[in-house]
Parts: sequence; C-alpha cells; structure tokens
Amino acid sequence: MTRTAVTRSSRRRSDEDLRRMAWRVRRHALDMVAKEGFGYLGQALSSAEIAAVLYGDALDPDVDRLVLSPGHYAITHYAACAEIGLLDEAELATYGDDGGRLEAIGTERTPGLAATCGSLGQGLSVAAGIALAQRLQATGRRTYAFLSDGEMEEGQVWEAALFAAHHGLSGLTVVLDRNNSQVDGATESVTTLEPVPDKWRAFGWAVVAVDGHDVAALRAAVEEVRADPRPGIVIASTWTLSGLADVIPDEADGHFLKVSADQVDRARVLLDEAERTAAPVRTVGVKGE
Repeated sequence: MTRTAVTRSSRRRSDEDLRRMAWRVRRHALDMVAKEGFGYLGQALSSAEIAAVLYGDALDPDVDRLVLSPGHYAITHYAACAEIGLLDEAELATYGDDGGRLEAIGTERTPGLAATCGSLGQGLSVAAGIALAQRLQATGRRTYAFLSDGEMEEGQVWEAALFAAHHGLSGLTVVLDRNNSQVDGATESVTTLEPVPDKWRAFGWAVVAVDGHDVAALRAAVEEVRADPRPGIVIASTWTLSGLADVIPDEADGHFLKVSADQVDRARVLLDEAERTAAPVRTVGVKGE
C-alpha cells in the first residue's frame, strides 16, 4: 500500500514519528540488499535519520527540489520515498533488478529527484544552478542537496560552494552525511577533511554540525540554516553500522556491506522492535566542533 504523500500543510510529525520512520528506512534497505546478500546498506544505516527529517519533515515533495549527489545513496532515497507515498512499498522488492526503475546506483530515470549524479562531487553544482533559477523565477521553492563526505575531496564541490555563497542562495540547503566512509576506506585515511564546519563557514555558508542520528537536533539544524540569508549546510555526524552494530561486526566494510541470511533474520527482528518502540539510536558525537 502506498502511504499518503506528506506536505508542509500536513500534520507535523513528532520526533517519535521520525525515529520510527528512520527505523523503517533501515528495514526497507535491509530487505532490498537481502536478495543478493550485499549492497549499499551502510549508507542507509548512516543516513536513516537524515532521510526521516529531510523527507518526513523539511521537504515538500510537491514544491521543493531535491538533488542526490552520491548516486549509491539511492537505496535510502527509495526507502524514504516509500515512507512518504512517492513510491509504492511493493516496488522496493525490484531494487537492483535488470530493467527495473530502482537501480542500485541512481540514474536520470530515478523517480522523485530533480537530479541524481554519476561521478561524485557534481550534485552541489546542479543544486546551486537549480536554486538560482528558482530565485530568478520567484517560485518560492527550496532546493535541497544531499552530499556524502568523501565528495569534499572533489574541487567541484568547493567551486559550487563559492558560487552559492557569492549569489546568496538562501533557498539552498545541503545535508552532508559525515560518516567518515568511502570506497577506499575511512575518509580521513584518504584525505584529511577536518575541520569540516570551519571550511564551509570560510566559504560563506551558514553551518550547523549535529549528531546525525538525533532527529530533534537534525530538524532544529535544518530550520536554523533555512532561516539564514546565506546558503546553509547541516553537517551530520553518522556511523555506517548505526542501528545494527549488534548484528554486523564492527570491522565490516561499511561502504559495501555483506550480510548473511542469519544476520538478515536477526536484523529484521531488531529493526522491527526498534521501530515499535521508537528507540533512539546510539549517538556518535559531533565531528569538528
């Protein structure tokens, strides 16, 4: 059954509602990767609360524009879209199927997005262009961009950040998943990124750094940067095993997780119970503050 789409005019979700939504995002993602026993589950575990706040509270899907810069986070996007009625939950079972709409890495065919990007680091440029167009057309629409932290190693991200600040794109809000994970390992082992908040501030952005698994802190941070006349970024510190640390070994490669049938069964029980109780997720702290 498709859920009713949520807009800004709908009843505001409580923090408890958003925590439950985050647990369901994790459960959807687990079911999507369970077919093959591997996939981009870690991205959904780290960004589940971000998705709950962004899709379930901040974004008006009938009005606003959303850019997904890291295409492999499409798994989180699909799960969140099912939660707000933009996808039928039954279609999630086709994730990664040949010829299906829900490709493992998002493409121009991915439903529910203004843009998804191929090579990492391109999404902010696209979002900045859309935000400028919305302002010139006086549409009143906001533009949201979801970025991963490894993308900050790309110069194009910082060129776009300069452009957005120069043009005062107050209608542009970025949420950054700071999970310290990329395909080659921990981001800090590849390229030192810290101090991330200070760098964005130096580029002229409104910046709030929060624990990315705290829905109350996330939604307050989004509201704060949206109220600022500058483009805004919420830097969300997260963990790629968040919510399933009791099932998946700590040494697992969070960028591309492998899960056994036994782990899937145990994880489903854990996630269903956490969703039922709206349990808070183990906090990870805030990087760079």
